[in-house]
Amino acid sequence: MNRRTLLASAAAMALVAMLPALPVSAQTPFPEGEKLKVGFIYVGPVGDGGWSYQHDLGRQAIEAEYGDRIETTFIESVPEGADAERALTQLALSGCKLIFATSFGFMDAVINTAAKFPDVKFEHATGYKRAENVSTYDARFYEGRAVMGTIAGRMTKSNKIGYIGSFPIPEVIQGINSSFIHARKVNPDVEMRVVWAYTWFDPAKEADAASALLAEGVDVILQHTDSTAPLAKLQEKGGIGFGQASDMAAFKPTPRVSSIIDNWNPYYIRRVGQVLDGTWTSHGVWLGIGDGEVEIGEITEAVPAEVKAEAEALRDQIGSGAYHPFTGPLNKQDGSAWLAEGQKATDEELSSMNFFVEGISAQIPS
Repeated sequence: MNRRTLLASAAAMALVAMLPALPVSAQTPFPEGEKLKVGFIYVGPVGDGGWSYQHDLGRQAIEAEYGDRIETTFIESVPEGADAERALTQLALSGCKLIFATSFGFMDAVINTAAKFPDVKFEHATGYKRAENVSTYDARFYEGRAVMGTIAGRMTKSNKIGYIGSFPIPEVIQGINSSFIHARKVNPDVEMRVVWAYTWFDPAKEADAASALLAEGVDVILQHTDSTAPLAKLQEKGGIGFGQASDMAAFKPTPRVSSIIDNWNPYYIRRVGQVLDGTWTSHGVWLGIGDGEVEIGEITEAVPAEVKAEAEALRDQIGSGAYHPFTGPLNKQDGSAWLAEGQKATDEELSSMNFFVEGISAQIPS
C-alpha cells in the first residue's frame, strides 16, 4: 500500500477540502511541570532529503521553540498498514500525548489507534478522516508546481518536459496538470511525458524513471517522488530539475534550478502550542503559498533573469490570492469542457481530480 492509498474513492478524497471543525470536549492546559511528549512516524528515512526529512525539520523546530516543555521521539521508515498501527500504538503507550502521522497511507491506522487512546491527540498529514481526537492537515503542492512549470516551459530546449509520478492519485494528478498548464502558457510547443515510478522513495526506481525520460528527449524533469536520485541522474546526463519537498540545495545551481519546499514548521509549532495551552481542537486544513506552508526555493543564476522574475511574480500572485493555478478556460484531456473562462476549480474538484487536462498525451493508469 502506498502513502496515499490508491483505493480511496474520489468522493472520499473530496472530503480533504476545508471541512468544519468537529465538536470537542472542553480543553485544559497541559499540566505545569510535566513534559508534553510528541511522537512522529515517517514513511521514509529522515535522511531521504525530501518528504520525511522535511517533516523531521518540523520536529526539530518544535524542540527549538518549546525547549524543555516538550520531548519528541520518532519512528522512521514505517510501512503502511498493520506496521503503522503498531508504531502508533507504541508511541501512545510510551506516553506521547500528541502524535503526527506524516503519510496518507497511515490514515486507517491513525483512526483505529485514536479510538483506543481517546486521551491522545493525533494529527494526520494529507488525510481526510477525522475524529474528536484526530485532525488532518495538507499542503497545496499544486501551487508550487505552477511556478516550476513556468520555469520548465521557458527553459526547455527540446520542448519536452518530463514528470516522474509516484502514484496516480489526485494529489499527483493535480501536480502534473498544474505543471503542464503553466509550461504550456509560456511555451505553446511544450509536450509532457509522464513516467510512473509507483513509489514515494526508491532511489533506484527514481533514477530509472529519469533515465527513461531523458531517453525520450526530455531535458527538464519534475518529480513527485522523494529522493534526490532524479537530480543526480540529471547531473550526470544533462538537463535541469527541481527540488521536491525540500530544497535539495546540494544540486544548485544546476541541475536543481529551484524547488518546492514543504514548510511544516509553523503548523507543528502552532499545534503543539495549542496542546500546551489547552486550545487544540480537531480540524482539517489545506494550506499553500499564501500561508507559508508551500515555499519556492531559491531560483538560481542558471535561470535567466526575466524567467526568474516571471516565476516570482506568479508565486506572489498565487500567494496573494490574485491568481488560482486552475482558472479557465480549461478542458479535460478528451476535449470536453471543464472550466469556463475565469472559472476557478473548487477544492472538492481538485481533491477528487482523476483526469489530465487537454494537451497531455500520457494516460492515467487505472
